[in-house]
Amino acid sequence: MATERHDGGADSLPDYGLLHFRGADARKFLQGQLSNDLNALGADELMLAGLHNPQGRVLALLRLAALAPDHIVALLPAELAESAGALLRRYVLRAKVVISAETAAIAVAELRERMPASSALLGPHARAHNVAAGIPQVYVATSGEFVAQMLNLDCIGAISFNKGCYTGQEIIARSHYRGRTKRRMQRFVSSGTVALAAGDAVLLSDGRSARIVDAVTLADGRREFLAVAPLEIPAAGAAAGETSPESAAPVRRVDASPLPLPYALPD
Repeated sequence: MATERHDGGADSLPDYGLLHFRGADARKFLQGQLSNDLNALGADELMLAGLHNPQGRVLALLRLAALAPDHIVALLPAELAESAGALLRRYVLRAKVVISAETAAIAVAELRERMPASSALLGPHARAHNVAAGIPQVYVATSGEFVAQMLNLDCIGAISFNKGCYTGQEIIARSHYRGRTKRRMQRFVSSGTVALAAGDAVLLSDGRSARIVDAVTLADGRREFLAVAPLEIPAAGAAAGETSPESAAPVRRVDASPLPLPYALPD
């Protein structure tokens, strides 16, 4: 699958797709695969949960809805729907669940009509709202790049630390109980017009290297964006990094100022 760039221009939304989980074991199956507690998923809400690899890195973020006791649907970027579905099918084994993917726009429109709670996620200003709210999205360009805490999933109710085992749980729990995450997603605004796409490696004006998570364009042309960066700013005179910690790709400088998140990061 070719990597797509998401620059957030004019608050544009990514194309969304759906994963359907049908069968008597749908909820039980997802409980063992995703980071949130599916037992708490109600009939009229969307639940955010992460799909992780064994190293605790986020492969996709799913917005889950229970359409029926034996039918759960997940909303995610269309570019990840097929790969996420294929990965999850490997773990079905004897579970009574059938997984299918839909990427047609009409299927997403039908979900929005059937479930009003999805309207806020699919509305014209949803992407800008999510960036301002510090809610991440994962695309092909960033799938597998960040561990759960780097995307603040523990701060926005996307992880349950009481539900038991799921793929990546051991690493995520160890980070939670044994140590502070040194790199986390933070919110910024550029000082001028700049091209930013999910996955871009940049050097912030305060000397920190960062990786773009998502970005939108403001009315004056500046970019508001979420990026994973060190929590500590380098001391004056310290050598600034020239490559991204997640890859060997060269970085470019972006003049930007920090903006507050609407939630607190753990100490």
